[in-house]
Amino acid sequence: MNTEPQKSGIRSALEYTGIPKSWLSKRPKLPSRNWLIFLTVTSSLTGLFIYDRQQCKKIRQEYIDKVKHLSEETPDHLSYPRKVTVYGSKWPGDEDHDQSMRYFRKYVKPILVAAAVDYEMVNGKRHGDIATRIADEVKKQRRLDLGLDSPPERSGMPPQYTWRTKEQLRQQELDGGIVIVGRPTWKEFMTGLKNGWTEPLDVVDHEEELSRELEADGRFDEPDEPMEVASVSPAQMHNSQFYASLQAKPSLPPLPLPSPSPTMDVPATITALPPILLVSFVDYVGIKLVPNMIWDWMNRRHHVRVGAEAGYRLVMANTRPINPPATKPLFSDITNPPTPETDLDFDKSMEGYFKSSLQSIPSDIERTRKKYYEQLPAKLVIARELARNVREPTSDEVKYPPPTEVELRAERMTKEKRWRKDLKGWEIVKPSQEVSWDPRFENALTVFVDPPKETESKEEPSVNDTSSS
Repeated sequence: MNTEPQKSGIRSALEYTGIPKSWLSKRPKLPSRNWLIFLTVTSSLTGLFIYDRQQCKKIRQEYIDKVKHLSEETPDHLSYPRKVTVYGSKWPGDEDHDQSMRYFRKYVKPILVAAAVDYEMVNGKRHGDIATRIADEVKKQRRLDLGLDSPPERSGMPPQYTWRTKEQLRQQELDGGIVIVGRPTWKEFMTGLKNGWTEPLDVVDHEEELSRELEADGRFDEPDEPMEVASVSPAQMHNSQFYASLQAKPSLPPLPLPSPSPTMDVPATITALPPILLVSFVDYVGIKLVPNMIWDWMNRRHHVRVGAEAGYRLVMANTRPINPPATKPLFSDITNPPTPETDLDFDKSMEGYFKSSLQSIPSDIERTRKKYYEQLPAKLVIARELARNVREPTSDEVKYPPPTEVELRAERMTKEKRWRKDLKGWEIVKPSQEVSWDPRFENALTVFVDPPKETESKEEPSVNDTSSS
């Protein structure tokens, strides 16, 4: 009895196409154990990734729809859009100084663009750049207000152009805002603000001061013992005197003592500043934080929501006074009472992600400085010998000329500026350093907050009406 199953028409037709019969008779079966594990893991991760990116688009579009009606309004042709200033400093331990600005552009900027809010980004490439910039801007404005400096000339426009008054410019500045990305930026901003309103207004050339200080330490002084010149010819002696006159640096006159002036007085009050938007930000650096990086990459929707909410707070312009630090009660160092969190504690928990090796920054700089000054005398000897024709240059020195004394002085100046600036910047952003505060800031600083619920409920119908029309 023939037990062979009856062939279907399709199978019979496929047999004549040259396909092996074993392929046609093969029945599907479950993959092996390893293949099941692989397919399950990859499909799960792919599904999570796709879901996360879909939620990112959905959340961003939700907040864009809430504010886009503001950009569709027809303002007066003489009006100016709101403009905010965005500050982002370098994250400690990360050589990419643009991480904070990249975070702003990716998560906060779309909401501002949808609401037609202009912005200016200020990025600190090294620690302390933001603090120095803020302090200089505050001092410059103080000098203008006191009449010590004249305002810049207004030129380049037609005669019939109407310039805005000082009050109008001030009002536009207050209508804008200040965006602070991350706790290191918050520390630098407050330090620069305090220095600008506390330090004197005398114009000081810091590079000139540093140059005089380095000149006085005797690192480039000539040795006391006379140089052996018995084998030097008269022509070489003439050339050596000529080059020595070129290499010699003229003595600098002493710095004049600052004369007492009313600009040394610290103002009792501070003018109001634009409202501040605090944007939480963390940058995972180091191999220990690789799991956090992976989790962060698979959950970008949380960053999108945080950035969209921050941008929405700025657009809606609801503010409150800054929450100042509470005064410590008597014997607080003994009783250790719990202190309530204030705006100065913004993102304080993120400092726990700093690399532990950052604590050795001062010692590393001191070690590098010590090594540099140990090698400097030998470089000076070579530079002076070649400049004064005491000896002929070697073949390596002909191919790769060593630095001259002038170049060594410039190199030392550059290194000292960088070392001192890095030390000063680290003292500002290190975890043990608190955010700078001045009691005068209490009445001058405000912070953006979430709008009340009734405002959001009123805005949503208008958005729906606009979309339906």
